[in-house]
Amino acid sequence: MSEILVLGAGMVGVSTALALQEQGHAVTLADRTTPGRETSFGNAGVIQVEVAEPYAMPRAPGELLRYALGRTNDLVWSPSGIASMAPALWRYWRASAPSRRAAIGAVYSQLTKRSTRDHAPLIAASGTENLITRDGLALVFRKPAEFEAEAANASRLSTSYGIVSRVLSGDEWLREEPALKVAPAGVVHYSESWSVSDPGALTAAYADLFERNGGRIVQADANTLSATPNGWRIDGPDGPVTAEQAVLCLGPWTGVALRRFGLRVPMVLKRGYHAHYNAPRRPRRPFLDADNGVVFSPMRDGLRMATGAALVPQDAPADPRQLRRAERQVQDLIELGPRVEAPQWFGTRPCLPGMLPMVGAVPGQTGLWVNFGHGHQGLTLGPTTAALLAEAMAGATTPLHDALAPAAQLSRT
Repeated sequence: MSEILVLGAGMVGVSTALALQEQGHAVTLADRTTPGRETSFGNAGVIQVEVAEPYAMPRAPGELLRYALGRTNDLVWSPSGIASMAPALWRYWRASAPSRRAAIGAVYSQLTKRSTRDHAPLIAASGTENLITRDGLALVFRKPAEFEAEAANASRLSTSYGIVSRVLSGDEWLREEPALKVAPAGVVHYSESWSVSDPGALTAAYADLFERNGGRIVQADANTLSATPNGWRIDGPDGPVTAEQAVLCLGPWTGVALRRFGLRVPMVLKRGYHAHYNAPRRPRRPFLDADNGVVFSPMRDGLRMATGAALVPQDAPADPRQLRRAERQVQDLIELGPRVEAPQWFGTRPCLPGMLPMVGAVPGQTGLWVNFGHGHQGLTLGPTTAALLAEAMAGATTPLHDALAPAAQLSRT
C-alpha cells in the first residue's frame, strides 16, 4: 500500500482520507486550518438525495433578463465576476441544454442516490447520530404557477429516477409546519434527504475518526506542493511532509493549484452567505423559500438562513446583500427573531461547467489525483466521490469512473 497525502480537510478531503485509509494506505491529511472550517462549515446542511440532476444555468430569455437586471435574489453578480468566469459560464450555458443535461443527469443521479448510504457508516462510526435528522427537504412556493411547475418536475423525477416526494397544499403544510406564519401556495416535500444540525462539526467528527484509526492531520499550505523524485512534498510549520501520491481536494482553490502544473480548469465560483437567528419557532426540517432564494435550516447555533449564488471574484470583499434582502422579505412567512451576533461567514461553491465533479488521475502528473468540483453538493457527495476515487486509485475503470475522470475537463495553459 502507498503513502498518500490528501490536501484539503473539508467534507470531500476528510472523506477521501477515510476511504483511502479503509483500503490500508498510510494517509496524511493536510490543510491550512482545522478540518471543516471553510465551505463545509457554512452550507445549508442538507444531504440532498433528491438532486438527481445538477443545477443547470437558466436558459429562458425572460429568466436571464431578471438575473441581469437584479430582479431576483437567487443570484447576484458583479461585472468583474462575470468577466473572470466568462469562458466557464459559456461552457456551463452549453452544458445546460436539455439534451446535454439529461446525459449529465444519467451520471449525476448515480452519485446522489447513494449519498445517504455512503454517509451512514461514517455517521455511525463517528458517533454523530445526534447531528442527523432524516425528515427531508421542503420547497415552499408562494406563487401557484411555480408550485405547479415543481409538482410536475417532482413527478418527472419520480418516473425517471425514483425520487420520492409529497405534493401538498399550503394549508396541509401549515398543519405540519407550524413555524410558518401563513399558508404558502403549495409545497413539494422531498422526503428522503437528511439534514445536519452542524455541518462543520460533522466534518470535524469524521476527521477525528480518521485520526483515531491511525491517520495523521497536519497544517500546511497547498501552495507549497511540489513533485519529488519519489512522489510529492508539502511544507508546513512542523517541516516537510512527503508521500508517494497526492490528492487535491481543495474545492474552489483546486484550479489555482493545478495551474502551477500547466493545467487550466474553467470554474464557476458561486459564493454563498449564511446567518443565524434566534427564531421563536424553528421549522421541523430545512426548507427553501423559492421566492427569495434562501434555505432555512434548524442548526445548533440557531435558525440558519443560507443564500443562493453570488458571481464575484474569489477575493472580493463580503457583500451579503442577499441576506439583507431576504431578511426584509421573509418576515411574512416566518419570524426570524434577532440575528445571532457573529462575524459574517461566506464561502465559495466550486462548480465545474460540465456540472459533474472531477475525480481521478491528473493527466501528465504521476501520482497526482483530484476530487473536487462538487458545486452545491460537497456535503452530499463527499463520501461517495471519495469511495469512487479510492476505487480509481486501485485501478477501477467503470463507465462511472470514466465519466468523472479529469482528462476530458482539463486543458493546457
